[in-house]
Amino acid sequence: MIRRIAVIAGSRYPIRAPFAGGMESITWHLVEGMRRRGVPITLFAAPGSDPQLQAETIEVEPLVLSDAARADVAMPPEKTLREHHAYLQVMLELGRRDLDVVHNNSLHYLPIVMAELLSAPMVTTLHTPPTPWLEPAARIANAADIRYAAVSAATAEQWSGIVEATVIPNGVDLDQWAYGDGGDSLVWTGRIVPEKAPHLAIAIAEATGRRLRIAGPRPDPGYWGTFIKPHLGDLVTYEGHLTGHQLAELIGTSAAALVTPVWDEPYGLVAAEALACGTPVLAIARGGLPEVVGHDCGRLIEPGTEEAMIAAGASLLSETMALPRAAARRHAVEHCSLNVMIDRYLALYEELSTRRRSA
Repeated sequence: MIRRIAVIAGSRYPIRAPFAGGMESITWHLVEGMRRRGVPITLFAAPGSDPQLQAETIEVEPLVLSDAARADVAMPPEKTLREHHAYLQVMLELGRRDLDVVHNNSLHYLPIVMAELLSAPMVTTLHTPPTPWLEPAARIANAADIRYAAVSAATAEQWSGIVEATVIPNGVDLDQWAYGDGGDSLVWTGRIVPEKAPHLAIAIAEATGRRLRIAGPRPDPGYWGTFIKPHLGDLVTYEGHLTGHQLAELIGTSAAALVTPVWDEPYGLVAAEALACGTPVLAIARGGLPEVVGHDCGRLIEPGTEEAMIAAGASLLSETMALPRAAARRHAVEHCSLNVMIDRYLALYEELSTRRRSA
């Protein structure tokens, strides 16, 4: 019986709505979903996280550096140093606790390389392709103390030469992302950054004369000012960085959702959220998106040049908008459920905890 679980979140953004990105959203829903089932969880998260989570803070107070240390010409940026020591502090604290499982839901290397110091086994979720920080850590870490879960088969394949990962797709809360009756506009949601490429969604909307509503955080002022802001007007509008219920209302009153990454999207949470609202999805087939968007509820654009993808998107848009909304919702219920994700993690926790107890 699992009685004591610790979850390590990312330290870059608080775990609170409106979420900075999909990883923050998944962490919040994972913790809250398990607590609703009576599973006791301690969350370590960035300052400013939702008070409802009762998270312990990932931070160093204070970060003490002598004048000699600060004078070192090899000193990295203080932000990097603070993050390193914050995770070091968390792992040392976890090493002092009696736990059944530690779930590493961060992108930092220290939880992986220090996992063998814990009394409990660790589950590490792979949310990204291999990175220069995570890949070496996974190669040298004691594999007997860590099990990896990948958010899609595509992500598991990217890591296949380094670690073996169980595929546990992300899930969405089907109550929060409620079925909507649709509308006439298109919608694009997510972080407004170059790799998510909302400028391609804008180009598809302009090519077809369809109104597009955009929502999400704007962490890259240069990209926003150059590629997005000049196009805002009657056809393209920015709706803000919306909370979950506001975002569900926006998506549920849209005719189709555009998902336009120009990198290998590890999962594609915004596509799953749209489908849960009954909104068909037109997406670029990068990374895990083909696993999320079925032919009954969306259409896929083959990756290529921007001009080719815009032309393909414009060609497929009417077909996408004509797909039945009930089929989109049904696909989300069957393939993108938060409850299914939680079931799979709990089964993995129990397997690891049982194995450790019997060792």
